[in-house]
Amino acid sequence: QVQLVESGGGLVQAGGSLRLSCAASGRTFSSYNMGWFRQAPGKEREFVAAIGWRDGHTTYADSVKGRFTISRDNAKNTVYLQMNSLKPEDTAVYYCAAAEISFLTTLPWEYNYWGQGTQVTVSS
Repeated sequence: QVQLVESGGGLVQAGGSLRLSCAASGRTFSSYNMGWFRQAPGKEREFVAAIGWRDGHTTYADSVKGRFTISRDNAKNTVYLQMNSLKPEDTAVYYCAAAEISFLTTLPWEYNYWGQGTQVTVSS
């Protein structure tokens, strides 16, 4: 079992930056692939970024590529999402998730554990 707690959300103007953190506790954090997803009101949950546990390989949604960076610190059991050049369309609740699956995945149903989410609001 893994418990995930996100933090770092808030209100920011367009063009600004935020860094989200996801602290993990429970089973060995370093053996999980980690992902960030987001869900805007009235929309389905969508993939944002993921990072592999073995080699730190990363993958991003096209909508955030070049603006967002996912990273992890296994010693601190924490994964981060640095978000730069934020746009109003980035407004959503952002969720951290952990996957036991051995390969990097962008599919939400392949993630086993989820945090409670943190709100990010970007004003125009």
